[in-house]
Amino acid sequence: MPLIEPAAPGLAPTRGDAAGRRTRLRQYQVQLLERMQAARANTGASVNQLGVQIGAGRYLLDLTQAGEIVALTALTAVPLTAPWYLGLVNVRGNLVGIVDLARYLGLGDTPPGPDSRIVTFAGALGFNCALLVARVYGLRDGAGMEVSGAQLRDTDGNQWTPLDLAALVADERFLHVGLMHAGG
Repeated sequence: MPLIEPAAPGLAPTRGDAAGRRTRLRQYQVQLLERMQAARANTGASVNQLGVQIGAGRYLLDLTQAGEIVALTALTAVPLTAPWYLGLVNVRGNLVGIVDLARYLGLGDTPPGPDSRIVTFAGALGFNCALLVARVYGLRDGAGMEVSGAQLRDTDGNQWTPLDLAALVADERFLHVGLMHAGG
């Protein structure tokens, strides 16, 4: 008996055939692309950031800097790398480096769990990398949040920290994952 696969949000689950998965994936990608384009143009969509949990904190990623959201799969460890560089994973035929940003920032680990996902960096950043996130909260309207220092507070009282992936890619320490460069 074929497995029933979970569907992308807004799509009904169907039997797990390859053609059906590709069709659902295309539909989901088209929906996400439409949302991203609307967010960039600021027309008809007030949602322009992706809410994620990294370690124990909530972060907002600009949709123009975030790429795909994929399930966590088996990682291949890379020897002689910093502890925050978790290894490589195959995402649609591309090897992507996975980083535990909480560990990188010295905030503890992001333990993998059933809600864990990998969020890749947008291709425009020119960096084949992804972050391990404990959970994806979905799209958030940063403009509708109250500014509280360097953080934002939503209407439910949750604190969110904006995360600039472009600035992260420009950080020398982040670029050098080898133990000699990374400082452990």
